Amino acid sequence: MTRIRVQEAAAARIDAIYRYTREHWGEAQADEYVTGLFDAFAGIEAGTVASRPVRAEFGVDGYVFRYRAHFVYWKRLADGTVGIVTVLHERMHQFGRFVEDSESNREF
Repeated sequence: MTRIRVQEAAAARIDAIYRYTREHWGEAQADEYVTGLFDAFAGIEAGTVASRPVRAEFGVDGYVFRYRAHFVYWKRLADGTVGIVTVLHERMHQFGRFVEDSESNREF
């Protein structure tokens, strides 16, 4: 079983994704989207999610993959756990938001 830790900033963004989706497309769609997002998190360990290394200018040793309209930034923590650093919409300024979210929790 994959162990996953979701950083506080990432959890807040996932909550916002859920609320936005529920308000615009209904609860069933919000449930399906967020469930799929967590299935994708589990797919990191299973190798079913293709990730690429985070660009060097971010200054963070981690990976990123796209889930529908969002980019998921993650890294492998010292204990082997998959750490979800942040989840950003494709229209967000990726570099600035990623740096903000990764700095908000130093244990990641």
